[in-house]
Amino acid sequence: MDKSKIESFIRKQNVAFICSVDEAGYPNVKAMLKPRKIDGLRQFYFSTNTSSMRVKQYMNNPKACSKRKALAILFALLS
Repeated sequence: MDKSKIESFIRKQNVAFICSVDEAGYPNVKAMLKPRKIDGLRQFYFSTNTSSMRVKQYMNNPKACSKRKALAILFALLS
């Protein structure tokens, strides 16, 4: 399947499953509404409460997201 077909398939979905890893290394999976914005196959923008468990897990895991990038995304979504 080529990239355009994969991206088309993703854009048609109404639900996304977001995974994170807790401090002990265990996975957490959460169903969320579709991304607010999609940039290709590597960047997906979701909205959630900034005090959520998931945001804390991403902010504390440098493999998931850099704090600088996460803050930039947060400000972009709020504006």
